[in-house]
Amino acid sequence: MRSTSAATALAVLFSSVALSVVAAGPASAASAVVGAPGGIVADGVHQRVFVGDNTAGTIVAADYSGAVLESVSGVPGVTDLALSADGATLYAASSALHEIVALDPATLDVKARYAVVTDKGPRYVAFTAGRLWFSYGDQWSSGIGSVDPAVDPASGTDPVTLHGLPSGTWIHDPGLLDTDPNTPGLLAVGETGLSSDSMAVFDVTDGTLKTVAFHNGDYTLNQGIGDIDMVPGAPQVLVNGHLRDAYENGGFKQVGAYPTGHHADIAPDGLVAQFNGTKLAVFRPDATKPLRTYDVGTYGTPDLTWAPDSSRIFALVGTSGGRYTLKALTDPTKNVPTLTVSAPSTATRAKQLTVTGKISATVALPAGVKLSVTRTDLESPSGKALPAVTVKADGTYSFTDTPPAGGKVKYTVKYAGDAAHTSATASDTVEVSRNSTSLSLNNNGKLYNYGTDVKFTAHLGTTYKNRSVEIWANPFGGDKPNKLIKSGTVNSDGNISAWVDMTRDTTVTAVFKGDARYKPRTVKATAYARVKVSTAVSKHYKTAKIGSTTYYWFHKSTDPLLTTTMTYYPGRQQRFDLQVYYQGSWYALDSQYFPVGTNGKSAVTLEAPGESGVRARMRSVYVNGSSGDNVNSTTYGSWKYLYFSN
Repeated sequence: MRSTSAATALAVLFSSVALSVVAAGPASAASAVVGAPGGIVADGVHQRVFVGDNTAGTIVAADYSGAVLESVSGVPGVTDLALSADGATLYAASSALHEIVALDPATLDVKARYAVVTDKGPRYVAFTAGRLWFSYGDQWSSGIGSVDPAVDPASGTDPVTLHGLPSGTWIHDPGLLDTDPNTPGLLAVGETGLSSDSMAVFDVTDGTLKTVAFHNGDYTLNQGIGDIDMVPGAPQVLVNGHLRDAYENGGFKQVGAYPTGHHADIAPDGLVAQFNGTKLAVFRPDATKPLRTYDVGTYGTPDLTWAPDSSRIFALVGTSGGRYTLKALTDPTKNVPTLTVSAPSTATRAKQLTVTGKISATVALPAGVKLSVTRTDLESPSGKALPAVTVKADGTYSFTDTPPAGGKVKYTVKYAGDAAHTSATASDTVEVSRNSTSLSLNNNGKLYNYGTDVKFTAHLGTTYKNRSVEIWANPFGGDKPNKLIKSGTVNSDGNISAWVDMTRDTTVTAVFKGDARYKPRTVKATAYARVKVSTAVSKHYKTAKIGSTTYYWFHKSTDPLLTTTMTYYPGRQQRFDLQVYYQGSWYALDSQYFPVGTNGKSAVTLEAPGESGVRARMRSVYVNGSSGDNVNSTTYGSWKYLYFSN
């Protein structure tokens, strides 16, 4: 927090609140954003834009790009801003404190605070004839006041004067104010809202209000007033952004109009920036067609102002969050041409094609306009300049080209712009034919034991320049990604190979990305991998053959322990198959699924039959889809033979 001695003296003199402002923060690249707009004004001397935030009670200073430089607080209920004629003082109306706050526009230091002895303002401000003029009041009674910065408060004279309104004039609600630096001493006042369309122009040259013209608010002119601007170089005011009302012989009459608008601001040279819905249009004086139009979005522009040199327009643009962002709209005096390009949708490589288009503008283009043309294709990915094309008198143009490369070919046409027009660029794309080549990949559909290293070979046929092929391996299961395992140039036979460790079913893909004369090509081969499975038998007392088959021998009351080792995968189960031998044949008893642990083990205890002479056999099986997953192919373990004796 900081204070100034001059401001303190005035605060004491006018029984105002203590002065306190927030120190300006460091420069930021962020755009200025406010909650509820409280005035906007551009400073040509310091190349700054000032925006009041009524919600936060702050004034934000931004550069000419709209980026925040610093801000000051302590101006609650700020409703409007104005600059002195020499740009040395920034004035702000604080309706909450009933003060006019004077600041240094270079630093945002508070220079003075002027108390306005009324509880109904100040509301709007404007500077002319060496004074800061402000409006105050309500719908029943309102007036105009002024601050004379040349008056020293220590002299005992109050710098603030409440003039009221001249006899025979009335304005309901605090009036909108505007001045024109080209005609100092004139002050335009317009009644806000739709209750009336009263307005006036006063001569304030000598510090008093003298009526130049007055309209009594009978709705014969404007159907309510939401905005009023003095027109440079003419005894006129612009009302609601589009109605031009001339003042003469003590009254007003309508003398013209711009296309329908909501509100506007007029540059010192007479250019009109008009907001209407989602568009902000720029007009030359008395023109009916816009010089330039900007899209400002669907949330509106509640306030705007010109840079004093007409180099840009500053607009507060609404956002979806109910706040307003400062936008700097550049090159407002340059008309934006419309440029089109139309190329065939398809074409044959090495055959001539024709591209057509048109350029037009609401401000006439120079005769003999030339357009640059660039072709971008696989042979010239950075673009290749083609001969410039001259526009015909009707704005149309055409050119021919023979595309050397196939694939997507883009034609970009550009107008460089001129003193009265911005640049313009347009493009269109044509699909140019390419030949097809062959690409093959071996091992499709083959089944391999777990862990087998398999060589996959891709063969590429005839191409133009590109002889590179990629080989990708995509194991089944969502836990492993598709992985590039080889990328390179095929050998003289057109082959390139990569090795895959077959631990899962795997889709292998060969990719040729194409070139200027041959299309891209992709082929796939899916190879399959068994799981690794084995079973260990325990609790037997011996092994011995029955016939030619080796059996594990158990006592008739001993329960065999059968431990299967199988490749682990989350949620995997092994199928336990059991069969018994009876009268020369094997008969299946039942099959059950048992989980496989994270260590790859699954132990099953088989209940002993309790009688001798029983022969049985078992095996462990992984079943694709039924064993809890499908990342491997169905695999059968070997049979283990069991014999129960006394």
